Amino acid sequence: MNATTVAVDLAKSVFQLVVAHDDWKPVESHRLNRRQFEAFFNNRAVSLVIMEACGSAHHWARWLGARGIEVRLLPAAYVRAYVRRNKTDAADALALLEAARNADITPVRVKSVEQQALQGLHRIRSLWMSTRTSRINALRGFCREFGLIVPVGARTGLETMGRLLADPDSALPALIRESMKLLLDEIRLLEARIARLEQELSQLARQSAACTRLLTIPGIGLLTATAMVAATGGSVSHFRDARHFASWFGLTPREHSSGLTRKLGRISKQGDKYLRMLLTHGARACLRAATLAARADRHLDALRQWAVNIQARTHHNKAACALANKLARICYSVLRDATAYGEPQPRLARKADRASFAVAP
Repeated sequence: MNATTVAVDLAKSVFQLVVAHDDWKPVESHRLNRRQFEAFFNNRAVSLVIMEACGSAHHWARWLGARGIEVRLLPAAYVRAYVRRNKTDAADALALLEAARNADITPVRVKSVEQQALQGLHRIRSLWMSTRTSRINALRGFCREFGLIVPVGARTGLETMGRLLADPDSALPALIRESMKLLLDEIRLLEARIARLEQELSQLARQSAACTRLLTIPGIGLLTATAMVAATGGSVSHFRDARHFASWFGLTPREHSSGLTRKLGRISKQGDKYLRMLLTHGARACLRAATLAARADRHLDALRQWAVNIQARTHHNKAACALANKLARICYSVLRDATAYGEPQPRLARKADRASFAVAP
């Protein structure tokens, strides 16, 4: 039997499978539970498995890859267009077979356990930061209800609210004072946990050559470097070029063009929104520092001077997005050439060697 291609619609406990010949013609359909799903691949000779890049997909891709089976993960947004009529598990599995035949759809690279664990650390930090912000806002709201104004800024605000809670003569009622103290203690506990997690990320960054190189780029800090390594595995060989890499973050403009008319709009915001947020914040910090340096008549390197010039002829937000796009391209070059920012790239060095050899007597 040459039915060696299997399309799998993943779920938590029920898996829909469609088995096809080498010519992509479906010949079997199965609905299996988790135990049956594992037994199916242990007892069948399968050469290719197609799945959506969704929850648990990377785990199953690693599990199947360990058994010598090629796995192709397809972006869910691209597979949706191939679903016919009503959406069912069987229709989703058939759509995967159709989408896999499209050579223009680039499969998602399977992530390692270490990559997903590192991404998990970033998600945990984001959850803690979100909880911390909500608790601070709640304390601010309570104080405002009793006529107490808390200054702007998380650190300054927490110090002020701590003094108000410690002062027995403040306007805070005794009925809510103890609960507000518990909220303040929760915030301090979250800050300690966040600081401990960032120390762990810092240790991981020192052990990673890719993170060390990324940290040499202006506007790229600890969070951006480790998150980018977690997303890419420290290799960008599966991206066509720097433009493709920047578009992966959604930092390229939307286009609505026809004929000789070309219209570019706002950035697409497609892709990894967490990394896009980090790159944008890094670009804002870099642009702010460059603006202050330009006002003080200090020397600016080519990158910062370019960003200041963009800001002068547009406005701050557009300049920040343009700089974020530029930083993404620089990250691509640094990871591709395995060189720190500012060092001569190997390809350019080879060109210089050839040019000097050509003019040599």
